[in-house]
Amino acid sequence: MAQSVLKVVDIKKSFAGVEALKGVSLEIAPGEIHCLAGENGCGKSTLIKIISGVYTADAGYIEFGGRSYQKITPIEAIMNGIQVIYQDFSIFPNLSVMENLAFNTELADKRVLVNRKRFRKIAEEAIAKIDFKVDLDAKVKDLSVADKQLVAISRALMFNAKLIIMDEPTTALTKKEVSALFKIILALKEQGISILFVSHKLNEVFEISERFTIIRSGEKIITGNTSDLDDKKFSYYMTGREFEDLSFTAKNVEEEPVLEVEDLSLGGCYENVSFSLRKGEILGITGLLGSGRTELALSLFGLKKADSGNIRINGKEVVLDSVAAAMENKIGYVPEDRLTEGLFLSRSIGENIIISDLNSLSGRAGVYDFKKKKSAINKWVKELAIATPDPDNACSTLSGGNQQRVVLAKWLARDLDVLILNGPTMGVDIGSKHDIHKILQSLAEKGLGIIIISDDLPEILQNCSHILIMKDGRVTARLDPKKIREKELSEYMM
Repeated sequence: MAQSVLKVVDIKKSFAGVEALKGVSLEIAPGEIHCLAGENGCGKSTLIKIISGVYTADAGYIEFGGRSYQKITPIEAIMNGIQVIYQDFSIFPNLSVMENLAFNTELADKRVLVNRKRFRKIAEEAIAKIDFKVDLDAKVKDLSVADKQLVAISRALMFNAKLIIMDEPTTALTKKEVSALFKIILALKEQGISILFVSHKLNEVFEISERFTIIRSGEKIITGNTSDLDDKKFSYYMTGREFEDLSFTAKNVEEEPVLEVEDLSLGGCYENVSFSLRKGEILGITGLLGSGRTELALSLFGLKKADSGNIRINGKEVVLDSVAAAMENKIGYVPEDRLTEGLFLSRSIGENIIISDLNSLSGRAGVYDFKKKKSAINKWVKELAIATPDPDNACSTLSGGNQQRVVLAKWLARDLDVLILNGPTMGVDIGSKHDIHKILQSLAEKGLGIIIISDDLPEILQNCSHILIMKDGRVTARLDPKKIREKELSEYMM
């Protein structure tokens, strides 16, 4: 076996007496695609920061190309060929693609004056390494998430990268964009560059990685060949739990629709969309980026008023021209980006839960009934199993899965008829994903009408009673999840 590009030996790290890593070891060969997996809070991010020199380990050591370090700086990690692409990509949104790519090189060379011609030459060489076609003068903030990621990869390759660590690289990508990213990863492998692919998505781990390491509660559980894994083993190693099949069958379905959409259109977004939803059903809507699925959801929640068409709630025609109108008609919406659109992260968990139902918790003079407020908060923390020692803690202290439960609790506190969820489990780990699906299915069985908008095809197939495919703003297919497989569903989308 060739000398390892990275060897991590018995790494330990604690924060304020809490053990984040308990003797974790890891080894990666040149040109190897290795998956590092584990639930949120397991220690993955801490390990990455120790490898890249951001944190110093309390014990253990790291080897780069056979040279051992007990303490390393970020500069030393970069000099050893280690590059990390974090979820936010660490790029400057207000600068151009060219400026983002040339900036680090200019700093490393200690240049003082800007030379646009030199900037362009550096940037052209960077994007050529992965055959990335992009307008170098475009502002990074105007690029798609996928293109921002390619800017970060191009920049990483400028510093003779031997190992690129990708932290949850597919969280905000569509299926098509994930496929394009995987082609680039395989091309990097052919050049002898190793990839440490951090993920908790089963299908991606199986598709792209050759070897895997799973961490749970700060401990390495197993390292091995991905070919030896299956879904059940992977889930068990990740969580220590065995999950039953949660395939949804609508049981307690009301006869009359709770929501009817007829020939709904919004210029440049979608046109002539029609469907109905009954209480007790879960309707799945899927499609590629730009299909109009998110804009449709925003119209149903009053954020983008439709130009034409009809919406009926419980048989009565309504106009959803504001969020207030949607809420008045007992519609709730869980947005795609819970961090910026769904939560007040600096406020308490409890305040986030009751924020949409303040009127019912106030007396005639508009004064809080604190006893009623506390009871409501405790009810939803318990009912949705939100893992917190104290609901007065800031929402930012929760894991992604628990934050998503808080968003759910916020709407369930309002006694809804229809709940729309856009990417309900985006960015959450396997255990939380399973738990959220279980909650949604239980809510449907209790009589809630639910719409799930997602490009996570297993999620759509497992949880929905009907599926709509959207493409170029139109509904192009209506499918029964019991009669279709994931591959066929993917073909309908494409």
